[in-house]
Order: sequence, then C-alpha cells, then structure tokens
Amino acid sequence: MTKPEMIFENGTCTLRLAGRIDSGNAAAVEEEVLAAGLRDPLVLDLEKLEYLSSAGLRVILRIRRAHPGLRIVGAQPEIYDILEMTGFTSLMKVEKAFRNLSREGCEVIGRGANGDILRYDADTVVKIYKGAESLDEILHEREMAKKAFIAGVPTAISYDVVKVDGDYASMFEMIDARPLSQLLALHPEETETYAEQYADLLKLVRGTPAPEDLPSMKARVLGWAGTVTASGVLDDAAAKKLTALIEAVPEDRTMLHGDCHAKNIMLQKDEMILIDMDTLAFGNPVFEFGTMFFTYAASSEDDPAATERFLGFSRETGLKLWNALLRHYYGTDDEAMLKDREDAAAVIGRTRFLHHEIRHTDGSEKSRAAIANTADRLTALLAARESLV
Repeated sequence: MTKPEMIFENGTCTLRLAGRIDSGNAAAVEEEVLAAGLRDPLVLDLEKLEYLSSAGLRVILRIRRAHPGLRIVGAQPEIYDILEMTGFTSLMKVEKAFRNLSREGCEVIGRGANGDILRYDADTVVKIYKGAESLDEILHEREMAKKAFIAGVPTAISYDVVKVDGDYASMFEMIDARPLSQLLALHPEETETYAEQYADLLKLVRGTPAPEDLPSMKARVLGWAGTVTASGVLDDAAAKKLTALIEAVPEDRTMLHGDCHAKNIMLQKDEMILIDMDTLAFGNPVFEFGTMFFTYAASSEDDPAATERFLGFSRETGLKLWNALLRHYYGTDDEAMLKDREDAAAVIGRTRFLHHEIRHTDGSEKSRAAIANTADRLTALLAARESLV
C-alpha cells in the first residue's frame, strides 16, 4: 500500500489511496488516515487503488462514519463492483473511473442544448454532456431509458460512461443510426414517409403502460404554467383558464417521451429509436403533442430561422412534418378535427415557449416582442377553448 496522499483544494479535502488494502495492512492504513487530519467536505480518490478486501471496506466505512458526506471518485471497475455489491453505492456517492476519449476525427451528428452527439466509430454513438455536474443527469437518463426499454419502447441503452476531452459522455451501440433531424435536412422530400413512421412510434409509446415511479407530465406542464401566470404576461382571466384547462386533463397512466422532436429520434435500419430519455413521464398525449408544437411551430413563429438553428432543417419542413404527424397519428384528413388537436397542443406548446423565454430572456426588444406576441396568441386560444382533450 502506497502512503495515502491528502490534498486540500478549492475548500475540498481529497484523500488518495493507492495499491492494495487487505487484512495485512488495513489497520495501519486506517491509523494513518485517521491521524491525517481529514476535513469536510471529504473526497476519497480510488483511481490508483488496485485491490480492496473486506478489511479495506471496513476502513472506508469507519471513515464514512466520521465524515457522513464522504464521496468516492475514480473507483476502477473491479473496485466499483465490490462497492456496489456490498451496498456502499447506496450509502454514499461513488463514481467510477472513466475512460478518456477524444472527439478528434469524430463526426458530429447532432447538437443540443446539453451537448453534442458524435459518431465515434461505425458501431458507436457518443452523447457528450456539458458541465461538471452532468454525471447525475447521465445516470438519471440511463435509468429512464432502462425503464422504457423494459416496458417495450424502442430506445438506445447506454452501455458505458466515458469522458470525452474532460466532459462526461454516454456510449451507445447504434450501427448506421442517424438522427431524424439530419435525415429530414438531407431529404425533405421524404417528410411524409418519415412522419408516418414517427406517428407509429408515438402510438407505440402512447400504448405502453407507465411504470409506477415515473413523474407526471401534467405536473411538469403546470410548472410551466406557474412561471407564465406569475410573470403577469397573461391577464387574470387567461391565467386562471390556462391553469384550469391543464388541471382538467385526465392523468393517463401511459408513457410519454416528454420531448419527442426529430433530434431525439434515431433511425437505425428503418427502425425509429428514442434517445434523451431524461424527460420520460406519464400522461395524456396532448402534452406530448404540446412539446412538439413548441419545437416545430411556437419557437419559430416570430423567428423563422430558429427551426434551422435548432433542428438543422427549415421551418417549412418542420411545419410540414407537424401537419403530417397529426394526420397519421389521428388517422384522418378531417380539417376541423385536426385544427382542434393542433389548437389544444398549441396551448401547451405556447405555454412552454413562454416559460422558456421568461426564464432565459436577455431583455432585448426581440425577446420582449416574442413574449408579448406569444402571450396574445395564447390568450386568443384560451378564449376559444373549453377543454384540451
């Protein structure tokens, strides 16, 4: 066992252990560690630890008793498996040691608000997450994807977590897969065909019972509405009606993706596969269509170029896709019915747009105009509706 190394940096005490901890040296290691003057917050770095026996586990347990906020980082796969099997990962936050990869030479096949999607090799896609605190987000998304996959929803399952140039990333086996957004940009003439497949995917998700521990999409949308009503951009009557209409939507116990736009769908050998599963929820499909209206219509009503910036294809293609989706999903060309479904979705979509703009406005004239115009459109919609379902 190499002598423990202690580092104080940015207000954090990091203790690095290396080599082996077994019955032969555990007592000496513990004595040395506890005499080192550890301080909170305490991080235990196990990147160079090669072996950990049950005696070593007891050392860590005693350290944790003295420092309840103990966090472990850099655990090699074999060490991590021991910590997981013995329940330590339930007692404290434990991070694996991650392989370090480079994005050099990788094709960027998608860009989003939270990071990039790279084609790493012929069989593998890597989704990079921005920010030092993104590991929890990755683990949450993996758990949501697993729930959806077990329930029968086609989704990509991350088989490894790595670091790409310092940022956390998930690796997926996705042979020859391409984002639907990229395919629509390259082949807008195929929009109708893609819309039919897309509608079938939505029906499959809609027909899948939701696990008990998924969040409510209605609760999420009520949160958006709370931002909007608190801001004062709607008059009192419109604000009250918005909340009442959302609250009146039945709590369907079926699955929703929660943000099912063309960048979150991969096409692999003619099968559509969902990614970005962190928004998975249960609820009525009006909420799913509301998030799609936000992406394809509401976000670009006052800025037509917004569709191109976010999705990579034109607003014209986005609206064509949206209208075709409604027709194929509901199986009708009845214009009155389709207009009713669009307007219901628009209530949700414009609410989400206002929520986003109010929280992220830069105070510019352009931003203020977009908020005012969308508030007027939403007010007119609310005046004409008695129900969203």
